[in-house]
Amino acid sequence: MGKFLNTSATNYFLEELIKTAKDRLILISPFLKLNDRIKELLEDKNRLKIDVRVIYGKNELQPEEITWLRDLSYIRTSFCKNLHAKCYLNEEMCIITSLNLYEFSQINNNEMGVLLQRNDDPDLYREAYEEAQRIIRISDEIRISLEKVSKESDSPQEAENDFDKLTTSKLAQKLGIKTNELVDKLITQGYLEARDGKQYLTAKGKEAGGQFKMSPKFGPYFLWPEDLTI
Repeated sequence: MGKFLNTSATNYFLEELIKTAKDRLILISPFLKLNDRIKELLEDKNRLKIDVRVIYGKNELQPEEITWLRDLSYIRTSFCKNLHAKCYLNEEMCIITSLNLYEFSQINNNEMGVLLQRNDDPDLYREAYEEAQRIIRISDEIRISLEKVSKESDSPQEAENDFDKLTTSKLAQKLGIKTNELVDKLITQGYLEARDGKQYLTAKGKEAGGQFKMSPKFGPYFLWPEDLTI
């Protein structure tokens, strides 16, 4: 039977959920902005080589936080457009809540949540886990990078040069394939490099016209020429 959580209980069980994860950890939250306690717990999971997936809808990390995240090899980040769900899971428990991961929400806001235990509520846990997996599947896995260029800093010439380029998902749509398939092709042909489950733009990718961008609203992404040879 699900357990109701108030603000303090949600914070407590969220920490317990992260600390007790032994095989996998899924953190779904609209805002990618982590407080120090969450960072400390995730660093420990990384040392233990636990598979951690973080799915977000808006990136609010500072440059030093981006550097910190890049050094955690077992944490994979994915961007999901229009994400508003807050759901945190390990292999034994799940929290569905109004609580975000950042400190202001955990200290100042009035939050509610529900704790599901896999042993006590196997069907509810399974449904929540399957929905989390669906969100992961429709998300674009990306490597958080310091090579960010916001639209505000683009020069008029750069903006003009970007006009005839497509995002990875749009290019995949034009080619009639799935985004993940296109990413695999880009890696195989040397336009992207995969390291630790994340992607980097290679020198060949830059020469072909590929660009790394950072949207203040949607997070990091790649742009490609419409006529890119695949």
